[in-house]
Amino acid sequence: MSKAERTTAFIIEKSAPIFNTKGYVATSLSDILEATGLTKGAIYGNFEDKDQLAIAVYKHNYEAMQKRLEAVYSGHTNAYDKLRAFTQYYRDNWKKIFERGGCPVLNASIEADDNVSFLKKPVQQSIKSWIRSLAGIIEAGVQEGTFKEDIQAEYYAHSIIMILEGGVMLSKIMSNQQLLYTALDRIDAMIDNEMNQ
Repeated sequence: MSKAERTTAFIIEKSAPIFNTKGYVATSLSDILEATGLTKGAIYGNFEDKDQLAIAVYKHNYEAMQKRLEAVYSGHTNAYDKLRAFTQYYRDNWKKIFERGGCPVLNASIEADDNVSFLKKPVQQSIKSWIRSLAGIIEAGVQEGTFKEDIQAEYYAHSIIMILEGGVMLSKIMSNQQLLYTALDRIDAMIDNEMNQ
């Protein structure tokens, strides 16, 4: 990496937790300067404006989330175990997830829908990518005979994300992790009772 590339990556990495905990609108240039220890000129020498930085930070946060999930899947060979490991990951790591500000997709979705229109397209793209990833696992499960042949992979991928994100949102706003567990229980029941052979 060149020095400029290293600086860009450093700014994104240091800004990522701030954007995810404070929000894209509430994060100020002062927050970014404090986190990075850089000057305003250094920030804007690497990013055209705060919006461009926000998009880069969102993509970074989403990719980090996906890498964590890929690591969860990699320890399992069949689709059923991968999906059950997915829900177990959220059971085991809810505290870390909440300390990081919650799910970056959920956080950015709320802001993109209401206040930060420039984030809408990147958020939509990441949700589509997440759906494709989950649907791919489900389709593999059909091929290997783990899941029912007539299952609608995209329907269940959408359902898993909707239930999970609703659980994250409710448990975070209500300061009650049991609400997340309730959502995860519903996903597990769906996997066991509706999808599994």
